[in-house]
Amino acid sequence: MLLELRPEMKIPSFSPARTISLAALSLTAAAITSCQSTHSVPSSSPLVPQMAMRQPVDLERFMGDWYVIGCIPAFIETQAYNAVESYKLDKDGSIATTYRFNKGSFDGPLKVYHPRGFIHDPATRAEWRMQFLWPLKSAYLILKLDDAYQTTVIGVPNRKYAWIMARTKTLPDATYAQLVGFLKSTGHDISKLRKVPQR
Repeated sequence: MLLELRPEMKIPSFSPARTISLAALSLTAAAITSCQSTHSVPSSSPLVPQMAMRQPVDLERFMGDWYVIGCIPAFIETQAYNAVESYKLDKDGSIATTYRFNKGSFDGPLKVYHPRGFIHDPATRAEWRMQFLWPLKSAYLILKLDDAYQTTVIGVPNRKYAWIMARTKTLPDATYAQLVGFLKSTGHDISKLRKVPQR
C-alpha cells in the first residue's frame, strides 16, 4: 500500500503511508503540504485528521503477510493485482516492509517496494511512520484490527488513501462489506475504493 511522503518535522504531519513505495512518487509539493497532525480529536468529520485506533497492537502478531483486498489507491497501485504487504520486526525495533504486486494483470510485471516502518506511538504501536527515502517519512495508521489479527484497515490522516487487508486472499462478502462500512463511517470516500484482484 502506498502513501504520500513528507519530511519528519515537529510540525503537524500527514500520511501512511502504508508503505507505498514512493521514493518513485517524487515528493510533490502537494503531498508535503497535505500533511496534517495525527494527534487530534476523533475523526467524526472529514475535516478532522484521521487518528489511529487506541487499541494496543501486538507487533509480533501483526508481522507477516497481509493481502490487500481493497484500497483507495495511490496512483502507482491503481492497476495492482496480487498485492501483498509483508512486515518483519527487526532487532532495532524498526519494521522491514515489502510491498509487492503485479501491474496491470495477474501476470503483469512484478513491482516491489521496500520502505521501513518506525513506531511513532509506543503506547499503542498503532501509529507508524514509513520511510521510503531518507529523511522523509509518511504516517501509517492502523485504524481497525480484529482480535484474531486476520483483518485490518490502514489509513492516513487526510483520508486520501486506505487499505483493507487480510491474512487470506479473499474475504466473505459480509466481512468485506463491514470493513467498507467502517471506512465510510470514518469519513472516507468509498466511491474511490478499488477491489484488488487476488489469485
